[in-house]
Amino acid sequence: MAKGKAAKSKVTPPKEEKKVSEKKAVKTKAQPVKKKSAAKKKVKEKAAEPATSPAKEKKAEPEVAEPSRGERAENPMLKPRIEKVTVNMSVGQSGKPLEQAATILQQLTDQKPSRRQAKKTIREFGIRKGESIACLVTLRNKKAEEFLRKALQAVDNKLSKYCFDRQGNFSFGIKEHIDIPGTKYVPDLGIHGMDVAVSLGRAGYRVKLRHRVKSRVGKDHLLTADEAVLFIKDEFDVEIT
Repeated sequence: MAKGKAAKSKVTPPKEEKKVSEKKAVKTKAQPVKKKSAAKKKVKEKAAEPATSPAKEKKAEPEVAEPSRGERAENPMLKPRIEKVTVNMSVGQSGKPLEQAATILQQLTDQKPSRRQAKKTIREFGIRKGESIACLVTLRNKKAEEFLRKALQAVDNKLSKYCFDRQGNFSFGIKEHIDIPGTKYVPDLGIHGMDVAVSLGRAGYRVKLRHRVKSRVGKDHLLTADEAVLFIKDEFDVEIT
């Protein structure tokens, strides 16, 4: 009788079996959720930790010190220089007004000006295609520097910072040619204005202009607007506003 009772006590009812199986199923379902949360925590911890591996760290670029104003003046390859000065007088019509402008330009520069023709017809202004409407002179070397000094005096040695482009070239206008020192008013010639364009450069710019083995000027060797402003201030005593 004792053995029968022990056997009966070992047998579990079907309801309890169902409860046990349900608990096991709940545990198995909850386990992967815990794993995912643990994986997310690990990812967050890794993201928060600083990258210490040498392979992932970016190498710091070496800082190159820009040459000072004194070094630019001493180094002949870095010193800016005037390549050319272009003086343009646009009249807008041929005939007597253009001849007067050409005479004035020749007296100011001691060079014979070249004529410039209209590229298209504009009936409103009475301009025909191919008609000479302007005259132009290109100055270089000492002539360019001498004329530029006089032209800057005509504008009171003041230039706007917007006159300079990215390559350091600049241009400005003169309303009346009689403002240039040393010129007198002549009634037969009248009063004309002009545009002055100055091209700056450095030693070594010839590589992009020569006919054989042309090459580009290096980016570090190109003249900038700031360097051009410093050059004009130092050499011509010009005030930049």
